[in-house]
Amino acid sequence: MSNLSLKSVSESYLDAVYPLISDQLNTGIILIDLDFNILMWNRFFGVHAHKDVDNVVGHSVFNIFPELPERWFKRKISGVVQLKTPTFCSWEQRHHLFELTHSRPITTDSDFMAQNCTFFPIINNDKVESVCVLIEDVTDVCYYQEKLQATLEALALSNRIDGLTQIYNRKHWEVRLNEEYVRARRHSKRLSLIMFDLDHFKVLNDNYGHQGGDMVLVETAKIIKSLLRSADVFGRYGGEEFSIILPETDLQGAAEVAEKIRKAIDESVIDYKNQTISYSVSVGVAELKVSDGCYEDLISNADIALYKAKASGRNRICLLEE
Repeated sequence: MSNLSLKSVSESYLDAVYPLISDQLNTGIILIDLDFNILMWNRFFGVHAHKDVDNVVGHSVFNIFPELPERWFKRKISGVVQLKTPTFCSWEQRHHLFELTHSRPITTDSDFMAQNCTFFPIINNDKVESVCVLIEDVTDVCYYQEKLQATLEALALSNRIDGLTQIYNRKHWEVRLNEEYVRARRHSKRLSLIMFDLDHFKVLNDNYGHQGGDMVLVETAKIIKSLLRSADVFGRYGGEEFSIILPETDLQGAAEVAEKIRKAIDESVIDYKNQTISYSVSVGVAELKVSDGCYEDLISNADIALYKAKASGRNRICLLEE
């Protein structure tokens, strides 16, 4: 048998086998000419697009898939044709390109499969005649990556948030205070601090139990949060003691906020197991001074004012002035 006949048999064999191979692949294959008409696709594409191949071949890809971002898609194809090199688009850049349904036994936020897309040129005699797009179903990867990201974000949040009151814990609150201290120093801005604790909290715990005490702490946090600006930084300093950073606020402005807090708590009543709990807070207020060498000095000054409020009979505010 001549080389020519061997070549003919080989080509004939490949022509017959190629569709069988491509239709078994768990990857989408779609071939598009330079006028953006569909030349062929494999079984994967048809199954997940829910379209018959006989009804799509020869038609514009934009008519068959109107969801395609046309300008973006044309630029992508144009780059492949001009450079004669493949290009890639991951699901992290675009969740999906074609609206192909996935068959994964998982619940996702999208009805369509997450896709990694590879574009590569089909070259004949050094000329690009068409572009092949491969679609890889990465719905599982996307799903578990998003779950991992959500878990990492929840973990990061738990490192910043007090588990009981859902406000900043002391560690993160001090990080924020240092940031505001540095900003105030750099830009010559005002900065004030409020520290307060619940009066006779031990007695409250003895009378209502720790669950009652916890409810008071939670309700206190809710009340205070409703009185603050979005720029204010509210944290649980420890036990029954709370603290609030007030950026760009002078001592008088902080005193007004402190009095609102004291009054709101004094007027609040908490229902707990057919009982009513009334309580009060003592509040200390300080403003950043020129002589303060670090953010800890501001904490110390507010703490001194808080101690004065408690020593003066509680349920009041005291200011630490120059």
